[in-house]
Amino acid sequence: MAVIPIVKQSVMISVFVLIMMLLIEYINVQTQGRWKHLLKTYPWSQYVLSALLGALPGCLGAFTIVSLYTHRAVSFGALVTVMIATSGDEAFVMFSLFPVDAVLLTLLIFVIGMAAGYVVDAVWRHPPPLADVHELTVHEESICHCFPREKLRDQLLHPSLPRLIFVLLFAVILALLLGGYSGMAMWQWKHITFTLITAFLLFVLATVPDHFLEEHLWRHILRQHLPRIFLWTFGALFLLQFVEGYIDVGAWVDTNPILVMTVAVLVGIVPESGPHLVFATMYAQGTLPFGILLANSVVQDGHGMLPLLATSRRVFVITKLINTGVGLLVGIIALLIAGMG
Repeated sequence: MAVIPIVKQSVMISVFVLIMMLLIEYINVQTQGRWKHLLKTYPWSQYVLSALLGALPGCLGAFTIVSLYTHRAVSFGALVTVMIATSGDEAFVMFSLFPVDAVLLTLLIFVIGMAAGYVVDAVWRHPPPLADVHELTVHEESICHCFPREKLRDQLLHPSLPRLIFVLLFAVILALLLGGYSGMAMWQWKHITFTLITAFLLFVLATVPDHFLEEHLWRHILRQHLPRIFLWTFGALFLLQFVEGYIDVGAWVDTNPILVMTVAVLVGIVPESGPHLVFATMYAQGTLPFGILLANSVVQDGHGMLPLLATSRRVFVITKLINTGVGLLVGIIALLIAGMG
């Protein structure tokens, strides 16, 4: 078993989650939490934001909403929305194989995700609690001082040891991204996004006061979250690669549409980008009904759910169960409309 690629993938996922958590902290402090208040005041905006981020190819949007959810900035329904609307890395393949149908599929899971998220929040007034959750906090020392102009020159010329370490670390990461050593395809959407947010993070690390680095980055994110995010991500990817070495997912597919849909939904539960490509490829070849591809896309979310494993296995399972139910319902309806049920 190749462990090095798993380590690299786990590191990339963990680093992106770290970056998104830090940027969320930064925005919260800079705005004194007003953006979070707007999300709670206008709940529909949570579903729109989650569906939009989920509709973007890749898992970055899902990671962002998971970070917001673990900070209680969005509802459980918004989490359900983004996971339904997310197709992970498979979206890149689908847009290359059948772009017109991929657009239709994306629009459908966008609408289904928003509807499911709204229903979940409306029906389930008391969503599953997170075992490790903390509110986004605004400390008096940091209000409106994340960009202290009078101290910038001194901070840059005489950086503290933590600032020097963090700036050098992410400068190296940015250099690897610019040099094409990240493992991602150069200058595609995911690579450009990762490069831009890493560059912005360097700006944040160089300009925020020492209090922000110590309180928000070190104590809050690095000590409380990053180790568990990495370990759970690595463990899940390691287990999945081990299982896939003994089970051929494609061999499960049968000609019975209900059975194939059930298999597609069950495979969709796997928090991995890869197994779902079997169904995208079959659809591209004309051997799979659109309804089955839709059901699989509703349930699967690429790597989007992996960071949630580090926070709450219970929420992970409940979210997957809800999305599985929605996927089965949508798939059956699609097959009935096509006259294949």
